[in-house]
Amino acid sequence: MRIVTWNVNGIRAAIRKGIDEYFESINADIWMLQEVRALPEQLPKDWNWPEGHSIHLHAAEKKGYSGVATLSKAPMEILEIGKGGSKDPDDLEGRVITSKHGDIICINTYLPSGSNKAERQVFKEAWMQEWREFITPYLNLETPVIVCGDLNIAHTEDDIWNPKGNAKQSGFLPQEREWFTNLLNDGWHDAFREFVGEGVKTYSWWSNRGQARVKDRGWRIDYFLLNDAAKSMVKSVSINRQGGLDVSDHAPVILDLE
Repeated sequence: MRIVTWNVNGIRAAIRKGIDEYFESINADIWMLQEVRALPEQLPKDWNWPEGHSIHLHAAEKKGYSGVATLSKAPMEILEIGKGGSKDPDDLEGRVITSKHGDIICINTYLPSGSNKAERQVFKEAWMQEWREFITPYLNLETPVIVCGDLNIAHTEDDIWNPKGNAKQSGFLPQEREWFTNLLNDGWHDAFREFVGEGVKTYSWWSNRGQARVKDRGWRIDYFLLNDAAKSMVKSVSINRQGGLDVSDHAPVILDLE
């Protein structure tokens, strides 16, 4: 089974840039997309989602903002929308879909960015804590659970091109990195890092500023987090950098399971 997480940076722009070629060539069983930024009626009239997939699009209330979508070849059951809690309890920002695909549970997440505003950083950190509490009951299930998405945090210095220069930037703040460490200490497995090992600098997002994209000066902020049952099924994990150059500012992350 092949599962992909990808922040598409706006599905309408991604369509124009050739995402259909990646849908075809990667040929995933489950796609979990973030930052879709479109309502169903805003999609091009002459365009269709990949053939043979059922789709659940959870758009943000605000047009052109956020939004997640999960696509599945196998029958898909939607278990929950949103994470509850006090920070956006109805998930009006369109950030979480929990779905079941046969025996596998997937939690598609687009974690808020701190942007450059202090109030959004406060919101982000409160949201993070509520989300951590939301996913915890799934951790010890005997069924495989796959949490994935754009988590807007680079965990370690291996996950960012210039750690010293970004030490005070949202997404690499000490408290964010500590939170991520605690997430892994809860028992979640960072699939990519465990598969490729420490010291490997492979990124999933690049700024459009300067020559960051061309020179591969990026951040790894897109993840698969697995419970023990899912970890035992891993065949490989990879990042398709070209997709991050052609279609989005993020690359698709590909998880292959036994």
